[in-house]
Amino acid sequence: MKRVQFSRPLLPYLFLLPQMAVVFIFFYWPSVQAVQSSFYLEDPFGFGSTFVGFSNYRDAVTNSQYLRISAFTVVFTLLVTFFSLAFGLLLATKADAVIRGSSTYKTLLISVYAIAPPVAGLIGMMFFDQHVGPFVAFARYFGWDMKVGMNYYDTAFAMIVVAVWKQIPYNFIFFLSGLQSIPVSVREAAAIDCRAPLRRFWTVTLPMLAPTAFFLLIINMTYSLFDTFGIIDVIVKDKAANNPITLVYKVYMDGFRGNDIGGSAAQSVILMLVVFVLTIFQFRFIERRVHYN
Repeated sequence: MKRVQFSRPLLPYLFLLPQMAVVFIFFYWPSVQAVQSSFYLEDPFGFGSTFVGFSNYRDAVTNSQYLRISAFTVVFTLLVTFFSLAFGLLLATKADAVIRGSSTYKTLLISVYAIAPPVAGLIGMMFFDQHVGPFVAFARYFGWDMKVGMNYYDTAFAMIVVAVWKQIPYNFIFFLSGLQSIPVSVREAAAIDCRAPLRRFWTVTLPMLAPTAFFLLIINMTYSLFDTFGIIDVIVKDKAANNPITLVYKVYMDGFRGNDIGGSAAQSVILMLVVFVLTIFQFRFIERRVHYN
């Protein structure tokens, strides 16, 4: 194996400098500022600050509203992650078996991913509109008077549906790539040994997709926690008090609407720690069940 060598020892570091500068400016520095602000009661206009220690953290974890939003965030994350992965895998499996019109079929499924989250939320609100929304009209056939934006559970249902719809194409792309990378010889041997398609999928196909599924599990949980902000912002219509919101949106509401900089920073630090612990758990325990070929 040929080893790459640079004529000057500082040249590799110069190549890394732009990326490291972006990471430092947009990640590490804001994180340090958030941790520092979480220990202070700050004036929203920047005229002064008072050190309050862990009061912001104590107020957050003992607040009933914060605990209720935390519970909804857990449920929202689990449901969005599960259904996004399930539908993405289902559509990828069907697309892998399509012979005629496969390019058109794949393009239509992938095209949704190009839609920005706020636009996806706007499209979702059109489908769940109280007067002309087709989903609302469909729900009326079953006696469900859906009122998105006014009813807590109806709004939560709409948020989950739109968030799942937005993420399915991303999972579809990776699952389809994983399916197409399975050797033909393995598929033929599995077809000979096991005639039942469903059993063949669970015993052969799915284990070979384990590395892809593990990667998508982390990505989808991150998406559910953070990247759904634009969707939630459009659907709740600035009525967060009467509608379900996630922890990320509460950080925004308290910091930019309520001008509680210290409390908002404390909540962001708590969320950052939760994600950090969750990531460690995933790599320490779940990855052990993943077998890389």
